[in-house]
Amino acid sequence: MRRITVLGNNSGRNAGDMAILGNLLRDVSDVLPETEYLVPTTKPQFLREHFPAYNVKPVSLMPWKGSIRNLGWPMYKAMTDTDLVLICDNLLFDRKFYNPLFNNLSSIALFAPFCKKKGVPIVLYNVSVGPIDYPVGKRALQKVLDATDLVVTRDAATVEIFERLHLRCPELHIHADCALNTEPPPEIRLREIIAKERLFTNPKGTVGFNVNAYIDHWSKGGTFSREQFCAAIAGAADRVMADLDVDVIFFVTQVMDLQITRECVAKIARQERVRIIANTEYRYEEIAALLGRVELHSGLRTHTLIFCAAMHTPMVGITSYPKSAGFLRTVGQEKWQVPFSSLTADYLAATLKKAWAARAETKAELARLVPSEKEKARRTASMLKKYFS
Repeated sequence: MRRITVLGNNSGRNAGDMAILGNLLRDVSDVLPETEYLVPTTKPQFLREHFPAYNVKPVSLMPWKGSIRNLGWPMYKAMTDTDLVLICDNLLFDRKFYNPLFNNLSSIALFAPFCKKKGVPIVLYNVSVGPIDYPVGKRALQKVLDATDLVVTRDAATVEIFERLHLRCPELHIHADCALNTEPPPEIRLREIIAKERLFTNPKGTVGFNVNAYIDHWSKGGTFSREQFCAAIAGAADRVMADLDVDVIFFVTQVMDLQITRECVAKIARQERVRIIANTEYRYEEIAALLGRVELHSGLRTHTLIFCAAMHTPMVGITSYPKSAGFLRTVGQEKWQVPFSSLTADYLAATLKKAWAARAETKAELARLVPSEKEKARRTASMLKKYFS
């Protein structure tokens, strides 16, 4: 049986990462049946419970296994005792480079040359790269690329980083994020959730919001305090509810974002018109389907934008890191973004009201553009067949 190691943020804490893994497992299994997937994770039981249809073998990254997250024997063995390594999502950036609890590039760069020495091909699959801001990050990324056989990125921004840093790169293709092919759950399940959470009761419509706990982590200026950030988001939600007479749902797709979401909601005047839907309770397919029911969504987390695109829901991206801006450009929505450095309640609310007015044409535009991106994402799996011929 062939063995493929899948490297990603596969702890179960992030609905976007689970969407990548779930769609990857389906796509690759369609073209390469009878495959065992080695998946390094801090939550082995979560993966067993959520992906029982596939032959997933979780590789524990807990300290008693000799590991500090991705740094240690389990990761080394997973990368070198396999037939193929897939590096997914946004693992390759250089912030907090020397902190193995946060950074993946440092450990992957350490082990990648051993893959090359042992003849194990590496494929960057469904990746966004960056930010790469420091010489040590550039050197580490080049070590990974030197051991890589194929790069399939989901955005043009990654290619621009390679070009700006003058990095040597193997065969490269721009495809699309495989989470775009997330399929909604059965309609009966969606109706259960809507009834339980009392969603979509306002005939005027519902607007989605999403925030994350990094606040200004990805931007160097220290633009906002936590208090100021929450006030800006809450102020925008209040203005949108007042001016458009809509309800609001805050979508949480990463467990660490739940607290700051609650802090934002606590500052909203009309809290009775606000709901919170979180991945602590709902699967990624369910969150994506609910995003398909809102009229418009404003999100910081890239995968809330990707779920919207999958469901043809108009979106406004609050762009605080490269992959969000890159994704919006990929689906022709770069005009609908609010740079994090410019975020205010007035600016976000004004942008949302403009997007609301244009939502019908935006929905039609997404319906026209997204199917080809979905097909690109599906095609990526077929590129792996050459490694097993």
